[in-house]
Amino acid sequence: MEHQVSRREVLGGVLLSGAGLVLAGCQSSGGTVAAAGLPGPIWPDQEPKPWVPPKPAPAPVAVNPTPAPPRYVAAPGVIPRGRWTRSNVIASRANPMNGINRITIHHTAMSSSSVRTESDVIRMLNNVRTGHLQRGWADLGYHYAVDPQGRVWEGRPLNWQGAHVEDQNEHNMGIVLLGNFDTQSPTADQLAALDGFVSQQAARYRVGVGRIYTHQELGRSACPGRNLQKYMLATRASGRGRLAMALA
Repeated sequence: MEHQVSRREVLGGVLLSGAGLVLAGCQSSGGTVAAAGLPGPIWPDQEPKPWVPPKPAPAPVAVNPTPAPPRYVAAPGVIPRGRWTRSNVIASRANPMNGINRITIHHTAMSSSSVRTESDVIRMLNNVRTGHLQRGWADLGYHYAVDPQGRVWEGRPLNWQGAHVEDQNEHNMGIVLLGNFDTQSPTADQLAALDGFVSQQAARYRVGVGRIYTHQELGRSACPGRNLQKYMLATRASGRGRLAMALA
C-alpha cells in the first residue's frame, strides 16, 4: 500500500528544507547568502565606510643640474683659453663664481727660464692643468696667467671659482705669473703686464685697496716666492706704477 503523505509531513519537509538553506548560508564564504539575486546581509565588520579620496602620489624630487653661472667676458688683450686647450672645466667639481671682490697673485713655482714662445707657454699651462686635475680639481686653478714676455692668458673661465687659495676661492680672481720666484726674478715685461692687468681688473670689478693679496697673505704658503712678494710690498710702499695706483 502506498504511503499517503499527510499535510503535517508536507509542512515539516518544507521547514526542514528552509533550515538547510539557513545552515548553508552561515557556512558560505564571507558569511553572506546570495539567493535569487538578492543582496546578502551586511555584517558588523562589513559596514560601508565613508569614501576617502586617495592621496596623490608624491611628486618626484627634481635633480637640478649645476646652474649655469653668468658668462664673464675675458679682459681685452688677453689670449683666449682656446689657444692653449680645447678641454672644458669639469663642472661637477666647480662652483659658480657669482661675482668678484678680491684678487690674489701667485707664481707657478716652476722655472720659466726656458719659456719664450707661445708653444712653450702652452706646454707649461697644460702641464700645470694636468697636475691640478690629478688633485681632483675641475681645471687649471688660476683664472689668468702672465708669461715672461708679458702676455696674459685666460685660464679657468671667470664664471667658475678657481682653486688657488685653500678655503679662500669664493669671489677671488686668481692670477699666476709663470716662474719660480724663490730662485728667479719676474721679468720686466711680466711686472709691467701684472701692474697694468691687475689695475685694470681692480677697476673693472671695483676691487678695493685691501682686497688685492698675494697667496701667502691669505694662507700658509711661500707663494708667490720671495722675489715677487718683495716687489708687491715695494710697489705698495712706493706708490709708483699702475698697480700702486690701483692699491692707493
